[in-house]
Amino acid sequence: MINRAALILRYKQPAVDWINESDPYGGSLGLELANVNQDRSVYLVPDDVADDDETVRSWVVLNHRALLENELGDWYTDESLLPQELNLELFDAWFEVECHSVIIDTSEEPIVEEFDEDPDEIH
Repeated sequence: MINRAALILRYKQPAVDWINESDPYGGSLGLELANVNQDRSVYLVPDDVADDDETVRSWVVLNHRALLENELGDWYTDESLLPQELNLELFDAWFEVECHSVIIDTSEEPIVEEFDEDPDEIH
């Protein structure tokens, strides 16, 4: 086991609608909720975040903007396509949060970051 918890964001229908409607090439991508949620990013967070639902919520409140920017930026990099307000209300309408407290690393290889990201982006 490692000293992290896993946070997974599951898209809700309004987010999928935005993905399809914001297609900059004019045609709907035709994505469905099940397709979008099939392979999700996993956020490793401090293990104490998973202590209870209230702690998970507090972490999400603190980091909702960075999570939104990361998730929506995976779909479209043109900032003009993003919603005007990346606020907690939008986050709650577009995502369901799953948190898993037990992470078991079964690989003998060390964990290596693929990208250099701003360490202050998500707390």
